[in-house]
Amino acid sequence: MTLKKWSVRVALGVVMLLPLSLGVVWALQQQGTADMAGSASLPTLHIASSSFADGDSMPPRLTCDGLNLSPNIQLPSPPAGTKSFAIVMDDPDAPMGFTHWLAYNISADTRDLAEGASGPKKHLDHGAEGVNSFGNIGYGGPCPPEGTPHHYVFRVYALDINPAMQSGETRQVVAAVVKGHILAEGQITGLYSR
Repeated sequence: MTLKKWSVRVALGVVMLLPLSLGVVWALQQQGTADMAGSASLPTLHIASSSFADGDSMPPRLTCDGLNLSPNIQLPSPPAGTKSFAIVMDDPDAPMGFTHWLAYNISADTRDLAEGASGPKKHLDHGAEGVNSFGNIGYGGPCPPEGTPHHYVFRVYALDINPAMQSGETRQVVAAVVKGHILAEGQITGLYSR
């Protein structure tokens, strides 16, 4: 086979595989937002924050351009039977998705997580935190490339168990443990661009 024929076959193979590869990337991005709750429709928790309003820009102090502090998260009274809360912060606009914060074992009595409850030098006092996509335990704030704003989605789950997991768990482990134990969920979204 000549080099020219081989080059044409390789190019055709790449062109044929490109749609499949893009489909896999899309599926993995979607998995990042759906692995905790699954497909069941759940009651809604109404989440708020004094750090930013839902759908508004996040202040730089909550990002890698500032102090990298976790935002205030105001939690509602959960449904009966709730034993704990879990929080997952994602950037679905990042390639392959990106987990910025994974917190669990948060007492069902908690109604307010103060701004800065988690950050580079502090971890949650009354809860545990998993490994984020930066490879660190705890909160890692928005740090997008220059360009259009990214959406940072904070999902809060009311659980009928207290997983009692140690800090440092992966998202996959947490998702497996809480599967089938979510009573309600809610979210708040902040935007950030550089």
